[in-house]
Amino acid sequence: MLSIKSAAIFKKPLSARGAELRLLLVTLIWGFDFVAQKQGVLGSAAFFFNAASFGLGAIVVWGRCLASRSLCALRGPARKGGIWVGAALFLAVSFQCSGIAKTGAGKTAFISSLYVVLVPLLGLFFGHRGRKEIWLGCALAVAGLYFLCVHEDLSWAPSDLLILIGAFFWTAHITLVGYFAPRVDDTGLAFWEFLTCSLLSFVVSFLFESVSLSQVRAALWPILYNGIISAGVAYSLQISGQNGIPANRAALLLSMETIFAAVAGWLVLGETFGLRELLGSALMFAGVIISRRGG
Repeated sequence: MLSIKSAAIFKKPLSARGAELRLLLVTLIWGFDFVAQKQGVLGSAAFFFNAASFGLGAIVVWGRCLASRSLCALRGPARKGGIWVGAALFLAVSFQCSGIAKTGAGKTAFISSLYVVLVPLLGLFFGHRGRKEIWLGCALAVAGLYFLCVHEDLSWAPSDLLILIGAFFWTAHITLVGYFAPRVDDTGLAFWEFLTCSLLSFVVSFLFESVSLSQVRAALWPILYNGIISAGVAYSLQISGQNGIPANRAALLLSMETIFAAVAGWLVLGETFGLRELLGSALMFAGVIISRRGG
């Protein structure tokens, strides 16, 4: 069995541009997934929705390995990494789901996306000192997130604290993906990440939620989109994309999910997208462009 260190020999990272394009595609998928999640959670229990979605994502990855006769990718060091990443993902989505019921969607998006600053801050503890362009990009992104997401009072409530805790676990998730992606097989890491998150979500759903067949039927299409496209495709692309750039820059790119979420809400749900949202989007985009100079 390969160790994590020796497995890194066989990893060929993407070019920086290729990694950026993959992560931008991820944000596009996740942005429109906001609509699917909003409709899915309304029709089903939140933990069951996550369990079914990520379980479907694991099946998609397993089927891809079966079709390409590469099931060996699911064994070895990728399993250990995937369990760690999947546990962080489960905690992130769980705290977010627990708080979103009593917090506005825009405020939730803003607090959750604070990982854009928390990731480079965490990097300082590991000796990763980003250049000033990274920190300027982070500051612009946070300002943009505020204008894009927050339309209500920013006073803190207990539910907001749950979402903030979730932001710390999103930070851990992005950091762990950044660590394991260059060291283990992408496909194996994705499979164990999805399977771990799904199993943990199923346990919580079984203990604390009551799910009817009618709820499952109501959330079927959102679950299919979230499981096949958002989990099976987007999270897999996130892993391969983070193999090409540092975690702090990846966090900035991934935060652009909120721009696509706002556009999706405007197109599909008829939500507002005016001058305030345009200003927020412009600030976030400027932050990403400036951060490119920070390496």
